[in-house]
Amino acid sequence: MNNNNIHFDVIILGGGPAGLAAALSCNEEGSKVLIIERAEKLGGILKQCIHDGFGLITFNEKISGPEYANRYIKKVREKNIEIYTLTFVIDVNKKEEDYILTLVNSKEGTFRVSSKAIILANGCREKTSRQIFINGDRPAGIYSAGTAQYFTNILGYLPCKECVILGSGDIGLIMARRLTLEGAKVLGVYEVKDTPSGLSRNISQCLDDYKIPLHLSHTVTKVIGDKRVEAVEVCKVDEKMQPIKGSEEVIKCDSLILSVGLIPENEIAEKLGVEIDGNTKGPIVDQNFMTSVNGVFSCGNALHVNDLVDYVSESGDFAGKNAGEYVKKGICKEDIDINYNSKDFLYVVPQKINITTKNKVTMYFRSREIKRNVIVELKLGDEVILSKKYIVIKPPEMEKLIIEIDKLQIDNKSKLNFFMSTIKE
Repeated sequence: MNNNNIHFDVIILGGGPAGLAAALSCNEEGSKVLIIERAEKLGGILKQCIHDGFGLITFNEKISGPEYANRYIKKVREKNIEIYTLTFVIDVNKKEEDYILTLVNSKEGTFRVSSKAIILANGCREKTSRQIFINGDRPAGIYSAGTAQYFTNILGYLPCKECVILGSGDIGLIMARRLTLEGAKVLGVYEVKDTPSGLSRNISQCLDDYKIPLHLSHTVTKVIGDKRVEAVEVCKVDEKMQPIKGSEEVIKCDSLILSVGLIPENEIAEKLGVEIDGNTKGPIVDQNFMTSVNGVFSCGNALHVNDLVDYVSESGDFAGKNAGEYVKKGICKEDIDINYNSKDFLYVVPQKINITTKNKVTMYFRSREIKRNVIVELKLGDEVILSKKYIVIKPPEMEKLIIEIDKLQIDNKSKLNFFMSTIKE
């Protein structure tokens, strides 16, 4: 092992859109920054997202995933920010005020770096067929939507001729269109819930425009085939998402593509003792994007799964700025909880407010169900400090609200409550 310990102010784990944005804002704060990326190239999942629709908020124009990533990569290169690619974190520990990371790559072997702050921007991963308990053998032809996208867009290999897609997440919807354009037959998209999981625009542009059927309240219960997928068994589900006996149907196909959810990558967060939110599966953070562990920040899809890359970059920008300020000044943590009703909200981020800092609070949240004509309010005690009306609010579409916290009188006894209620006619 190389025992030389290279010190940085901030180390960023992940070179995707969140990590790149975080690196730039850290750099602007005067921090010496290192990006650690396990892939060969920066850009994260954007490298294989060749469709457009990215950048409408960040750049006020519609561009492809690689174009979006390259704009950030170019800025990072111009700032001469240190980057280690094809590099893996094999251990992380805290020693006094510094975090010590043990890394490995083919150039340096095993070596160590250290920093005062860490930003977790390592994204998320897709659920597999085993995580959703699909019965059957393990033949070739079962792919996650992201893997099918990689085969098609990066390797130039069509992974199927006739496929069934399980799950109506955005990557699955986009791949339904992409595979159709490449000559494959998408026999249908099956969603266990009674509402789609993806954005409305993707339902319209990727399924409706290509006459690909969407079957709600349906799931795949069995994969049929030995060496290669030969068919799948689908059936209807009841209101508790349990298969309804007698509704089984066998569909002949050569592939099953899964778009059944994403899980934030948080093994390193757990190693550091970061408190994890059971709803988001990512860290619990305050408005500065600092976790429960001093000096450890989280952003992007490692924090919670976003539906727009613009929000991923935005959270990276916030986390990077605050990490840079932490390195210079330190932050005294004195948090109060943001309380909400889990019957109305899937989650709310941030989960806490640090009352010692007066930074503007950007709140992200998702509703648990589709609701119409509702009002969302944030109350400080009995006082309504934020209120917004929604004609319709849907779980796939994340919402955002901004609180001017510097205008509020908050102490450690304050109660913050997030409410959703139906507007009375």
